[in-house]
Amino acid sequence: MVSFSLSGKDYGVDIMHVKEIAKAGQFTYVPNTLPFVLGVYNLRGDIIPIIDLRLFFNIPVPERTDKKNKLESLLILSVGEQTFGVVVDKIDKVLGVQKGKIQPPHPLFGDINIKYISGIVEADKRLYILLDIARIFNARVGEEEKDRTYTKQVFHAPDAAPQAQNAPARKNAADAMNARAAAAAKSSASEKDSAPDTSAQDLKFIIESLKTYRKFTVTPLNEQWVNARFDSWKEERGKGKSQLQNENDADLFLSLFWSPCTGAWWTKAFADSVYKALPDNTAKQICVWNPGCGKGMETYSLACILRKKYPEARLRIYAQDIDLLSVSNAPLMSVPDAVASDWYAPFLTKKANGEYTFTQDVKDSIMFEYHDCQHTNPLPGIDIIFARDVLSLLPQSGQEAVIADFDEKLKANGSIFVGENETLPVGSGFVEKTIGALKVYTKNK
Repeated sequence: MVSFSLSGKDYGVDIMHVKEIAKAGQFTYVPNTLPFVLGVYNLRGDIIPIIDLRLFFNIPVPERTDKKNKLESLLILSVGEQTFGVVVDKIDKVLGVQKGKIQPPHPLFGDINIKYISGIVEADKRLYILLDIARIFNARVGEEEKDRTYTKQVFHAPDAAPQAQNAPARKNAADAMNARAAAAAKSSASEKDSAPDTSAQDLKFIIESLKTYRKFTVTPLNEQWVNARFDSWKEERGKGKSQLQNENDADLFLSLFWSPCTGAWWTKAFADSVYKALPDNTAKQICVWNPGCGKGMETYSLACILRKKYPEARLRIYAQDIDLLSVSNAPLMSVPDAVASDWYAPFLTKKANGEYTFTQDVKDSIMFEYHDCQHTNPLPGIDIIFARDVLSLLPQSGQEAVIADFDEKLKANGSIFVGENETLPVGSGFVEKTIGALKVYTKNK
């Protein structure tokens, strides 16, 4: 492990995450980033974000008397495919530690949340707190592709670009699902006398499996879709084979749930549909809440459409997620050439290295925040809430808390966008209207 100190206490990280040790200063400030993100740094041509672990853990930071010439101690860490610079008080040395000597963490050993501690170990007559870097940055190393597909908020919403690009296929698949459900209903009636009906128990197991494998919680918010999908699923799999055996089965079961373009770059057709669904608003300032923003592709897409819809308004978009990697990297996002040549072009600018990024006006309208929407959300009155396919990935208590927060924060003339297969509960105080593939709610005035 590599050992270092924070506020007089000894810490360590797995050396497999450490790319190098460096001294650096004068980081380039990036607007609208979190307080613990000091900026970005050019590491031999690679632009990496710099995070101050002391600020992240709310540990006192020594006062900088010479900010201009101050060199910080940096650990250059690799987490999955991402690289970060982490500022600490002092980097000590490399220590060899036997795995069997690492003891479980105890909250009394550190000033930080115990969930970020992987263990405690004694070396050279000193106790070291071992940090779980992968958990700190909310990255499951080796599963980046799965995270990209299924993580939004608690896990981000899936990369739905293939679905969005093939809308007719999605419709045909949905129609086929309904047809199979009807056929399954007839078939079950004829088989009722020959075998016991285990459908209720099978459905219960599937609901539990979805929660286990994908943190997908079945509640009145989505149970209508789940019930219909279960009927078609039984027909697809055959008698006695309806149970979800692994994550792949859960992925396949949920494959038709996700809304078009969720967590992905928007197609022009989808962007146009959002533009038409946005409410008329002549206010000088428009506030938008985007919980579960993920990597930021949907947030930037929404920002572009909002700028087009409300050209004179001052936009403020609060984009939140619990994936630290995502919210830290989002302000630095580059836009692929294929996307840059599409409807995004008026909102892009070309950097010196030839890559495209969003204009400063678009960037300044977004505040990326590391925050769990299930907790207190200190936001002003909100005009638009964009939370597609987010609620289903929260526990039921979280769903209820966030919906109550929607009611509290949303202005009287505001709108809520949820997933196309999500339905806000009756009695929640909202009125539904479906616009194309968009499900929009307004307050029941």
